[in-house]
Amino acid sequence: MTDLSALEADLTKAIAAAADEAALEAVRVAALGKAGSISALLKTLGAMTPDERKEKGPLINGLRDRVSEALTTKRDALKSAALDQRLQSERVDVTLPLPQSAAARGRIHPISQVIDELTTIFADMGFSVAEGPDIETDFYNFTALNFPVGHPAREMHDTFFFNPNEKGERKLLRTHTSPVQVHTMMSVKPPIRVIIPGRTYRCDSDQTHTPMFHQVEGLVIDKGSHLGHLKWILAEFCKSFFEVDDVKMRFRPSFFPFTEPSVEVDIQCSRKGGEIRFGEGEDWLEILGCGMVHPNVIRNCGLDPDEYQGFAWGMGIDRIAMLKYGMPDLRPFFEADMRWLSHYGFRPLDLPTLAGGLSV
Repeated sequence: MTDLSALEADLTKAIAAAADEAALEAVRVAALGKAGSISALLKTLGAMTPDERKEKGPLINGLRDRVSEALTTKRDALKSAALDQRLQSERVDVTLPLPQSAAARGRIHPISQVIDELTTIFADMGFSVAEGPDIETDFYNFTALNFPVGHPAREMHDTFFFNPNEKGERKLLRTHTSPVQVHTMMSVKPPIRVIIPGRTYRCDSDQTHTPMFHQVEGLVIDKGSHLGHLKWILAEFCKSFFEVDDVKMRFRPSFFPFTEPSVEVDIQCSRKGGEIRFGEGEDWLEILGCGMVHPNVIRNCGLDPDEYQGFAWGMGIDRIAMLKYGMPDLRPFFEADMRWLSHYGFRPLDLPTLAGGLSV
């Protein structure tokens, strides 16, 4: 018969050396499986005499029980160690802040924010939003707006022209949002009250100019509009947009082909401390151009200038965004720098309202 003490010592050593549950299971099978060493000893009991069985039976069964107990103890120890290791590897520091959600991380670009602010302000005055194509014909971009042939704005240094088509006609990227005024007057019966935000394109690039920029124009066409109405609209817009109680404005004569009379508008501001503040100070800052719609433009759109008149204004969205939010350079608007957007951007759920605030 196998030396039981030596067998027990070998099995005890193998159990202690098992590094994981799989290795321990192999030891169990080798000892207590159908072909295991202890199982083989138990099978010999049937061939023994009663006296031998009485002597050897307790020894073999005791060995089986001690090995089974050692296996159970080792298995519990391995499970506990595995659990401790898992708890260490999957530990969560509950004192750390929660990761931000996509809605919290995302930011609205200042241009989109300012367009929403403009829309909110003018919608309260009864204006709707009109849109038009970025690619225009010479008629809509120039001729219908009373630009005479040979006007400098038609030249290559101002305008992005496409290659001529088979008829020799060249389309272009619109240089202003004014062509939408023409589309609107040709398709909508007066009275008309619209604003026109959108992209425009010119051959220019520096700290305050980019080849693609944003403008917003306003148009009113009816039978009784006049410059007094225009002045009130612009004053109310400036107070709401710059969030001040009062603004002082001055109108200076100017020239635009599509308005007559034409004026440029300045608002009073303070430039102290390197900041521009509106509603105070003794300086002036030009912010937009405007005027009464030229009779030729009304006539080119199929309306009778003796019956209808109106006014229009236009300003750079990028420029007023820079003025309101203190952005020194226009170029980062279009560089897709996430650090810049995180600093100047707006939370997506903070929608501007006149009641709750435009720039909350």
